[in-house]
Amino acid sequence: MTTLTHFDTPVSEPINSQILQLVVDHLSDISAMEIAPSNLLYSIYQYAIGFEVHLYLQALDGSKGIAVELIVATDAQDPQKVTGFALYLPVKDDPQACGIAYMAELASHRHLDVTRAMVEAIVRRYPHTELTCSVSKAPAFAAMGLNVIGTRGPQVLMNTCEHSSDGLMAVLDVAAIYQSTEVRQIHTYLLQRNGKKAMLDAEKKRDRQIDQLTARANAFVAQVKD
Repeated sequence: MTTLTHFDTPVSEPINSQILQLVVDHLSDISAMEIAPSNLLYSIYQYAIGFEVHLYLQALDGSKGIAVELIVATDAQDPQKVTGFALYLPVKDDPQACGIAYMAELASHRHLDVTRAMVEAIVRRYPHTELTCSVSKAPAFAAMGLNVIGTRGPQVLMNTCEHSSDGLMAVLDVAAIYQSTEVRQIHTYLLQRNGKKAMLDAEKKRDRQIDQLTARANAFVAQVKD
C-alpha cells in the first residue's frame, strides 16, 4: 500500500533527502535525454538535475516567486520511506491547470502503481494536467487518461485535455546551474581523468541520442495523429 501526501510548503529534511536521492538514482528515467550511466557526462547531469530539483523544493516556501506543489508517496508499512514523488507547477491564470516537472518512483515499488496514484491525485487537483515523457512511457500515461498532443524536444507532450493551457507556467531559469563553478569543476575533473577526445565523444554521443529521441518522438506523434 502507498500513502500520498500533498505539500505546498517545504518538506522535512529526511523527505527532501530521499527525493533528491531518487533523482540521483533514477536520472536516466528522469532526464529528457535519457542519458545513460555509461556516458562520461552522466555525473554532470546528476548534479545539475539534482540541484534543479533541490531549487524547486526550496521554492515551496514561496521565496522564488513561483508556484510549486509536490506529491510524496510513502510506504504504508514504513511511513518514513519515500517511494515516489511528483513535483508540479500550477499554471498562472488557469486554476484548473498544472504541468508535472519531475516525477520518479522506487523501482522496488513499481508493482504498486505509485506513478499512477500520484498522477491521479494531481489530476483530481488540476483536471488540466500536462507532462512530457519518453515514447516508451506514452502508452502507460495514455492508459491514465492523458492525450498525445505533440512533442517537446526529445519527448512526447501529453495532456488530460486535447490542448495545452493558455495560461503561463513560471519555471526556474536553470541555465545558471550549467554555468556554475560546481559544474565546471566536475567537467574539469572528468576532462583530466578521461582526456579531451573522450569528453568530445561523450558530447557527440549525447547529441546523437537527443537527435534519435527527437526523431522517434516526432514519428510516434505523427503515427498517433494519423
